[in-house]
Amino acid sequence: MANIKKPVIPPVGRYIDPLTDFGFKYLFGEPNKSLLIGFLNAVLSGRKTITDLQYGPTEQHADISLHRGVTVDLFCTGIHGEKFIVEMQRANQEFFKDRSLFYISRIISRQQKKGNKKWDYELPEIYFVGIMDFRFDDTEDKKYFHDVHLADRNSGERFYDKLGLLYIELPNFTKEYHEGEEIDKVPELDKWIYVLKHLSRLKKEPAFLNEWLFRRIFKIAKVANLKEKERMSYESSLKAQRDYYSSISYAEKKAMEKGMEKGMEKGKEQVVKNLIIELGLSDQQAARIAEIPVSFVKKIRTSLKKKKQE
Repeated sequence: MANIKKPVIPPVGRYIDPLTDFGFKYLFGEPNKSLLIGFLNAVLSGRKTITDLQYGPTEQHADISLHRGVTVDLFCTGIHGEKFIVEMQRANQEFFKDRSLFYISRIISRQQKKGNKKWDYELPEIYFVGIMDFRFDDTEDKKYFHDVHLADRNSGERFYDKLGLLYIELPNFTKEYHEGEEIDKVPELDKWIYVLKHLSRLKKEPAFLNEWLFRRIFKIAKVANLKEKERMSYESSLKAQRDYYSSISYAEKKAMEKGMEKGMEKGKEQVVKNLIIELGLSDQQAARIAEIPVSFVKKIRTSLKKKKQE
């Protein structure tokens, strides 16, 4: 039987985990607007400079009556009308790209004001920023940052520059920076990704993060500074995160045991089916757990879809 790797669940450390629901909104919410501005400027890499943001409602209502609305983590507007949707997602989402486009479509569909017959279809710049603690299941590369835009398929030339999809795949960020690392040698975006991924496990502020924005993060993120109600909310958020990992780990174990009872080859097939059906894992996650090629998982997923359509 393949060894099942237990997920690493960090204990309550000195600093808040920004990948928890509470931690992300606490650090980047409206009271700490400067942090979100700094992060977005690093993500946009000089394409534009954000000087101020106005926070908006995180629930984006749909036009159809059967859909009450979708909730995003952060929704902001820049001083030139740019729209920013920032979403932190720790659990794997099979259709995360579709979800990104759905969020953007809600923003676009609301641009025409009711009764305004003179609207000329001019749209604001719209950016979706997805921070993912999982990998896309349809890409084989190990890139940790994706900057996506509309371009001509043949020439590669940018076709439309007012729509951007930016994704950060945290598992693919494996760079190690050490205590003596010089500040100016570490890319700005790498600093932010390092903080997102490692903040909850750090004991002190690394020297290469000795800039006022990052000093502010470390000051705000100290668990000891949380008020009683905030501490309770944070611990509840951590518990939800740990409960999720525990249920995933248990289901993986049961799926492996159930599958292996039917022989090696048939067992692997059953294991993958259980991981897909019962847990909804991505191709890469299922392949990693069952220790088989991603192509094998894709083949089984295709057969499951065909059976469902019959």
